[in-house]
Amino acid sequence: MTQLLEIRDNIKVFFSKYDVFIIPVFKFLLALIMLIMINSRLGYMGRLNNIGIVLIVSLACSFLPSGAILLFGSLFSMAHVFALSPEVAIIVAVVYMLIYLLYLRFTPSESLCIVVTPMLFVCHVPYVIPVVMGLVGGPVSALSVVCGVIVYYTLHVVVQNAANVSGDLSDILGQIKLIIDSLLGNKQMLVVVAAFAITTIAVYIIRRLPIEHCWTIAMIAGAILNTLILLVGGLIYKAGFSVLSILFGLVLAFLVGKAIEFFRFCVDYTRTERVQFEDDEYYYYVKAVPKMNVTAANKKVKNINRSYGGRVSQAWRNREPEEIEEEEYYEEDDDMTIAEDRRR
Repeated sequence: MTQLLEIRDNIKVFFSKYDVFIIPVFKFLLALIMLIMINSRLGYMGRLNNIGIVLIVSLACSFLPSGAILLFGSLFSMAHVFALSPEVAIIVAVVYMLIYLLYLRFTPSESLCIVVTPMLFVCHVPYVIPVVMGLVGGPVSALSVVCGVIVYYTLHVVVQNAANVSGDLSDILGQIKLIIDSLLGNKQMLVVVAAFAITTIAVYIIRRLPIEHCWTIAMIAGAILNTLILLVGGLIYKAGFSVLSILFGLVLAFLVGKAIEFFRFCVDYTRTERVQFEDDEYYYYVKAVPKMNVTAANKKVKNINRSYGGRVSQAWRNREPEEIEEEEYYEEDDDMTIAEDRRR
C-alpha cells in the first residue's frame, strides 16, 4: 500500500508540475476522438471528413476553454445533419439550444460531461458515467448526464431514420413529425434518463453520509441501483437492453470509482478520532478521519568540489563569511608567530 501511495503522490506532483502541457494534450485528444466519432457515425457532409480539418479543430480546442469542445462537436454534428436534411437539422438545433438555455448556460463547468456521455454510448460503456458524476459532482450533475443522454439519442434517431428523411422534399412536415415521434416515443431513452438521473443523485447522497467507507458503499449501491432500474425498465417497456453490457458496465463503474477514490478520498478509518469540546453556546462532537499519506524522504545531495589532503570537504564550501574572516585572522596570526620564532 505504501508503494501505491508513493506512486499516487508522484503522479500528483508530476501533474501539478506539468499541467500546463498535460491539460492541452488531454483536450486535444478528447476533441480528436469526439470529431472522429461524429464523422464516422454521421458523415453526411464529405468536406468535414477531411482529417486535416479534424486535426486543426482539435488543435484549436486544446488552447481554448473546455466548452469549445462541446461547441465544435455541436457544429460538426449539425453540419452533417444539415447535409442530410435541413428540416431535421432545425430539430437538432432546437434540442441543442434548449440544453444551452435551460442548463449549460448556468453551469459551463459540466460541459465535458455532455461530451463524454455520447462517446461512452458509442463505446457501449455508458453505465460508468452516472457513478463517476455522483462521486465527483453534485446533484446538478444529474442534469448534465441527462443532457448527454438526450444528445446521443437525438443523433441516434437521426441515423436510424436517415433513409426516410433524405432526398424527399415533398413531405417536410412528415419528416419532422417522424423524427419528433421517434425521439419522444423512444422508451429506451426514457428508461436510461430515469436510471442515470436517479443513480447520480443516489451516489452523491450516499458518499456524503458521515459513515465509514461511504464512497465504496456509494459505488456499489449506485451500480446495483442503475442495473436494477435498467433491467426492470427494459422488461416493462421492452427497451431491449443487453444484460452482458449492463453487467460489464457495473464492474467497470466500480473499478473506475475505486480509482477516483484512491486519488481524491483515500483515508485511514483505523485511525479515526472522536473529539468533544464546547464553547459558551454549543457542544461540539467531531469525528476526524486522517488521510493516507506517505512522508516524502528528505534527501540531501552534497556537491563535493574541493579536496584537501586527499580527502574532500563540503564544509569548506558552505562556510559563512564570519567563519572565513576568522580563519584568515588565525592564518595571519600563525604566520606572524612563525616569523617571530625564526628571528629568535
